[in-house]
Amino acid sequence: MPLVDIHVIEGVFTPQQKQDMIEKVTDTMVSIEGEAMRQVTWVRIHDVASGQWAIGGKALTTADVHALAAE
Repeated sequence: MPLVDIHVIEGVFTPQQKQDMIEKVTDTMVSIEGEAMRQVTWVRIHDVASGQWAIGGKALTTADVHALAAE
């Protein structure tokens, strides 16, 4: 029973994008493990508060991620 945790900064992804992540990650795991495992493949999305996620010692905010995506 695989469990996949995805951590994202809150406010970056829409509910539909999160649903797409869940479906695509599930499909990827099933492609590796076999269709019989679909019903026991768990995917959880965790929202991390804006500013509580850091890379290279710099905290990232929702606005920072949107700016990166716009580049």
